[in-house]
Amino acid sequence: MIGKVLKSTGKLYSVLHENTLYSCRIRGKIRLQGLKTTNPVAVGDEVDFEVTDQDLNQGVIKDVMPRHNYIVRKSINLSKQKHILASNVDRAYLLVTLVAPETHLAFIDRFLVSAESFRIPVTLLFNKMDMYFEEHLPLVDAMIEKYEKIGYTCQKISALKEENVQFLRDEIAGKQVMIAGHSGVGKSTLVNALDDNLDIKTNEISATHLQGQHTTTFAEMHPLKSGGFIIDTPGIRAFGIVELEKEHISHYFPEMRERLNHCKFNNCLHQNEPQCAVKEAVENGEIAESRYINYLSLITDDEDDHFRKSIFG
Repeated sequence: MIGKVLKSTGKLYSVLHENTLYSCRIRGKIRLQGLKTTNPVAVGDEVDFEVTDQDLNQGVIKDVMPRHNYIVRKSINLSKQKHILASNVDRAYLLVTLVAPETHLAFIDRFLVSAESFRIPVTLLFNKMDMYFEEHLPLVDAMIEKYEKIGYTCQKISALKEENVQFLRDEIAGKQVMIAGHSGVGKSTLVNALDDNLDIKTNEISATHLQGQHTTTFAEMHPLKSGGFIIDTPGIRAFGIVELEKEHISHYFPEMRERLNHCKFNNCLHQNEPQCAVKEAVENGEIAESRYINYLSLITDDEDDHFRKSIFG
């Protein structure tokens, strides 16, 4: 039988088949095939499984169907391995907040690069618009202008007040989409707002550190009454890039990609090379300086030094 993986909790997988949920384990050979990842079976996967106990709705996963795409990050404990956040994603929605917590620019750019590399379109959702002070609004507008200029879709929303979320309900109908962002940006609140059949646990922001308290510890995919599926991912503090050679990273910055043929050298890394079209565009203000700085941090794998760069300058 073919089913969809809705949740993975260690060795157990929740697999949906014709409105019935099965608790499944995987066979050892699948685990061996996934040595390069910490999770050979991921949320969003379509799997071939067999029922071992019909009364208890238990089964065994025999194989994973070919993936259309997937998005990965570095494993938390094993930095040389990758962890698949989700697979078969039609679109990813990255929640961005200016405060409580602040979403740093390098985190945004690292996520976008990873999604670009796996051909997953991304929409940036600027959440918590209901709680910003007047001085925050120009910053939101400036960020939206920056990313829309590159070609990314941006929207202002308030998940808590359910403001401007109807477009999202319409957009995700019948699709398999993913919600991502730091812990505390309102992912679970947004998922609840999108479908009143869902009641996902949410927590308050830590007053001491202005960071979200983790309520989603594993990625989980929820069926929607619109016919689609939405994947709620755990809060991510930082986003490590894997599987990308530094020579190719600029290909996943759209504003750099369109200028690569104008650099003097085909293997230009846009650092100190002469007649570099990317550096010239940065100097002319055609490419945002923050994007260029974050690009440099990626090619040097300097995540710790740069991911904390504030959106407030």
